[in-house]
Amino acid sequence: MSSHNLSEIQLGDLTVLGYSVAGEETVIALPQLDVCFDVGKAPDQIIPISHVLLTHGHMDHSAGFAYYLSQRKFCGMAPGTILAPANLIRTMEEILDSWGRLDGNRIPANLVGVRPGDEYAIKPNLFARAFPTRHTAGSVGFTVLEKRKKLKAEYAGLTGPQIVELKKQGIAIDNPVEIPIVTYLGDTQYVDFSQLDYVVHSRILIAECTFYEDEHVGRASAGRHMHVDELAGLLGRLDNEHVIISHLTARTPMSEARKMLKKALPPATHEKVIILMDRKYRRP
Repeated sequence: MSSHNLSEIQLGDLTVLGYSVAGEETVIALPQLDVCFDVGKAPDQIIPISHVLLTHGHMDHSAGFAYYLSQRKFCGMAPGTILAPANLIRTMEEILDSWGRLDGNRIPANLVGVRPGDEYAIKPNLFARAFPTRHTAGSVGFTVLEKRKKLKAEYAGLTGPQIVELKKQGIAIDNPVEIPIVTYLGDTQYVDFSQLDYVVHSRILIAECTFYEDEHVGRASAGRHMHVDELAGLLGRLDNEHVIISHLTARTPMSEARKMLKKALPPATHEKVIILMDRKYRRP
């Protein structure tokens, strides 16, 4: 039996598994990419995933990181890799050391501190790129992107042997191409992410929208979260195929959040939007 009743959303060849309620828990995984964004309470469904991309240290997003690592050891898996804001690494190491003493066993881990602009290779052609957000000191979001090489147009008609000969001569025959697959904003105050091309064109955008009522605008600002009106302005400048909304506050019923999203967004944008915690995506 699974430890969590996670939502499950199928988007073409990718599955999004997750749970996200503001102040309670956030954990969102894409198993085919071998990545999990934030680690909440470490549901057993994400233990086999090798990479956790941690956006900030609030407990509803990070409390499960030690359990995740210890369970991988218990199950005979290689140590998990956690990418986290660089300013959190020392404290995370101290927590692991303390848990190791309590448990009587060392907890193996690969902790990687990241700053905005840093990249980490998840697979040979798959990379996680960190970018700045506005929530806590050092907080980051992540884009997972594929890197390919595309043959330059002037060499398109050449035969295989001709291309090999050019390579022997040290001639660059291709251009690097980036394909942004999924972007996770994490918790953040409004930022004009349209300045980041890889966010604009990410196939899937996972965006927080914590507050919806007009009287909650001040709450959103105070907690450095996004209000639905800010989200609407942001999505109007992005070009994502799918938008998954996370981190709703429990103060707003799901039915009301649906209505307010529909009211705030143009029809073409609203058609792209999926609320992660919508009951129809929950799996027992």
